[in-house]
Amino acid sequence: MSTGFRRSRRGLRITLSADETMIIRTLMEQLLEILGELPRGDPGLAELGISENREAPRDPVLARLFPDGYRDDAEAAVEFRRYTESALRDGKREAAEMVLATVREPGDITLDDDQARAWLRALNDVRLALGTRLEITEESYERMDDLDWDDPKFPMYSMYDWLTFLQESLVRAMN
Repeated sequence: MSTGFRRSRRGLRITLSADETMIIRTLMEQLLEILGELPRGDPGLAELGISENREAPRDPVLARLFPDGYRDDAEAAVEFRRYTESALRDGKREAAEMVLATVREPGDITLDDDQARAWLRALNDVRLALGTRLEITEESYERMDDLDWDDPKFPMYSMYDWLTFLQESLVRAMN
């Protein structure tokens, strides 16, 4: 198992096993699938990054990745979504693609600062998605300690915990 990210003279380094490489690649591919394509509507508006999408996502994961900008003002939330969701979606997609571009094979990976920031964003998005599906709360950590190895959710909770470790080690190495 990886010992996490560490700073070196050449950048931020991590060593990933074949299993870890496969897991990260699979999670990033799933994130890209979840993100999908935003309906663009008017091509002139789309060029400006403005979407005609006015609806909050029905999928709880997408709702978590693209929350309303204003919870107490539905009209402002719609306008906020129109002007920001397209760029946010593109940024999330670019970050996941950067991870996929840098984690092709098991072994040592060295990231520059831009790549590290992309990894941080993508790891956060994957953790948000997984945490939403698992309904992670503050109390969940207590339940995780008591979770039986035979529980069908155990591997997913373990993956969430590992992603948390990776994200934390990356933040520490960046500072």
